[in-house]
Amino acid sequence: MTVDMWRAVPDRCAELAADPEVRVVILRGAGDQAFVAGADISQFQTQRTGSGGSYEDATNAAYSAIEGVPKPTLAMLHGFCIGGGLAIALSADIRYGEPSTRMALPPAKLGIGYSTDGIEKLVELVGPSVAKELVYTGDLHDADTCLRWGLLNHVVPKGQLQDFVRSQAMTMASRAPLTQLAAKQAVAGDPKAAETIGRCMASNDYAEGVAAFMEKRQPTFRGD
Repeated sequence: MTVDMWRAVPDRCAELAADPEVRVVILRGAGDQAFVAGADISQFQTQRTGSGGSYEDATNAAYSAIEGVPKPTLAMLHGFCIGGGLAIALSADIRYGEPSTRMALPPAKLGIGYSTDGIEKLVELVGPSVAKELVYTGDLHDADTCLRWGLLNHVVPKGQLQDFVRSQAMTMASRAPLTQLAAKQAVAGDPKAAETIGRCMASNDYAEGVAAFMEKRQPTFRGD
């Protein structure tokens, strides 16, 4: 990830968040080798200073933008998912991998202080002991280990990841968007969750869901 790539993330997330035709967002890496192999270390000497600054602002803005997408976000992880790539994956709601998936946090190999927000997010997901092991060693971990630790929700057989993630996305896209938003806010501890739950109960989707159940048909949810 170059600085320009980091800076492009918030605008792209805003576009996806605002598009009513988009119900689920899937994050994936280009090519066959990696989800994200990490930040572009060649830029560190010119773009990243020891005291933080614009580089950290760009990466933190990217993570916050992904977290702030008000729709389900799924990270489809093939190959390497390292450093900033892992932070991107942790900013998504759900992470799916395959046997080739490899995860690592290498700041201790570079002398970089990992951000407090990033550590807190990691601890919430895997617990303090695993978080320390990840950061202290900087080592790569295979898909089965990442699944056991809670970094991955599922590990899908080789060659099936894209179809599996798309199937999951289509299922989520067929469900009630306001219910999903309320859950996303509640999990994040967002005080807006209570308001969104109230909106659910007064929504057309709630009426549609009940009617569809009584009529023994599939509901059509619109998010209002």
